[in-house]
Amino acid sequence: MTKKVAIIFLILISSILFGFYIQPKNIKIDDERFITYTINPKKLNVEFYWKNEKGENFKNIENLKLWLEQRKKTLVFGTNGGMYKKNNSPQGLYIENKIQKAEIDTTNGNGNFYLKPNGVFYIKTDKTINICLTNDFVNDGKIKYATQSGPMLVINGKILSAFKKNSTNLNIRNGVGVLPNNEIMFVMSKKEINFYEFAEYFKNNGCKNALYLDGFVSRTYLPEKNWIQTDGNFGVIIGVTK
Repeated sequence: MTKKVAIIFLILISSILFGFYIQPKNIKIDDERFITYTINPKKLNVEFYWKNEKGENFKNIENLKLWLEQRKKTLVFGTNGGMYKKNNSPQGLYIENKIQKAEIDTTNGNGNFYLKPNGVFYIKTDKTINICLTNDFVNDGKIKYATQSGPMLVINGKILSAFKKNSTNLNIRNGVGVLPNNEIMFVMSKKEINFYEFAEYFKNNGCKNALYLDGFVSRTYLPEKNWIQTDGNFGVIIGVTK
């Protein structure tokens, strides 16, 4: 082997090895700890539900599923969309079909919702999506759906500093993240997990911003992955239909 050929060979090997170390983190990472559903909101309908036309709370995914079937719609994914009060009303901001049904909450208090900063997940009328800090949210009249929850999990690519790697605060958790290609990533843990590990999963999959939705009351319906939870008694439900 000539010296020139040897140098080229070494450069090629180095490039291949270097590629392994700089593998981009926005590639979906399979992890058996989580149920993950990624969707392009411009291809399927993503809507928020709280009450039916009679003013009755849906309360769980089973009730929503049956209601949709009566209207010739198929629910392909569902999850609870944020925290709620004792009467099943949304805790914090809630916008449905451009109508604000609950006011934004910027006060202080106890519990996960008030672990600052909290945030807002919203979908605009043009189907662009975003997750922002509560204090940064502006309703420009083009917000079709919005739900406030907390805490934020990932902010501008960084895990919330309040989370600790070895925390023993374990719970079932569900949340939502926004990917750079305007896709939504919904995640629910299959087992109890701490906030840091949950946030890390969003970050490692490329979400620049991610928001915690709720904990042990969380339910997710995703029949394509044989994950069917339709019980519960909560507030807002995020559903995807076709």
